[in-house]
Amino acid sequence: MRLGFFTRLLDDAPPGERYRLAAEQIRHAEAHGFDTAWVAQHHFDGEEGGLPAPLVFLAHVAATTRHIRLGTGIITLPLEHPLRVAEDTAVLDLLTGGRLEVGVGGGGTPSAFGPFGHDAADRAALYAEHLWALRRAWAGEDLGGGNRLYPPAPRLLGAVWEATFSVAGGARAGRAGHGLMLSRTQPRPAERPQATLADLQLPIVEAYHESLPAGATPRIMASRTAFVADSRADALRYAEIGLGRRRLPFELPGSDLDSRITAFDVHLGTPQDVIDSLRADPTLRQATDLVFQVHSVDPPHPLVLRSIELLATEVAPAFGWRPTVELSKK
Repeated sequence: MRLGFFTRLLDDAPPGERYRLAAEQIRHAEAHGFDTAWVAQHHFDGEEGGLPAPLVFLAHVAATTRHIRLGTGIITLPLEHPLRVAEDTAVLDLLTGGRLEVGVGGGGTPSAFGPFGHDAADRAALYAEHLWALRRAWAGEDLGGGNRLYPPAPRLLGAVWEATFSVAGGARAGRAGHGLMLSRTQPRPAERPQATLADLQLPIVEAYHESLPAGATPRIMASRTAFVADSRADALRYAEIGLGRRRLPFELPGSDLDSRITAFDVHLGTPQDVIDSLRADPTLRQATDLVFQVHSVDPPHPLVLRSIELLATEVAPAFGWRPTVELSKK
């Protein structure tokens, strides 16, 4: 299992400071042996996510890290020109020494599609078309008039991850031999409001496995919210602040903090609290990559750093993880 850190860059600070803090968090994760770091892409709404240009940001981070693999979680592919994504990722992969992972998805706030000249109703078709074009470019195929991608980037064909909420999306990622990205939380169907996250995600994993080509190695990322603190009281105090700010697209069964923790699928508390909570999630037994984020608790930066330390030194080892790089040599 690989251990990852994820951020939507939501620190309570102006944009430039958000970027500085996120870069420091990634370097801190690398210093504690994390295998991967992932950043999200969001357009226009700084409350939803603070980074519209993930490849630019990762290029900056690459210059100050050595080992940690750097990924997009995700590039909103329907809103991007696939050949520009191909060129930018090809260059960035060279600059990182082959450390780039490319997570893609059809997500994005529907209101973001209009400024890019698209209709959100066309999301699925645009995603499929752009992913096809992106792969053709990486594969070195003729893009018209004898033009081919430069610099060439065939390695990236094996570094694709697809994010999905659906069984059909899991099957699609499996057929392509891509990695599967599972979200930290996802909406419950109206007819199953009490469904657990595992109830929704294990069928996606099953469809993925069933659709993988023979001999293909599965890659399954489970992203989870985990805020680890030195005391449960501290974790709950910041959870009450952070989760109290978040809107849900469905009605909570109650107004208390425990209801919000359950609704947002949050794991929090001391290292042992988080270990026990994660062990109750059967989806994680299927994961090849376990990726942690502090959203939507969003504690202050020093506590994010402390949570990273506790994840690496106490929580992840309980699930069999060990750093692959000697920390004394980092």
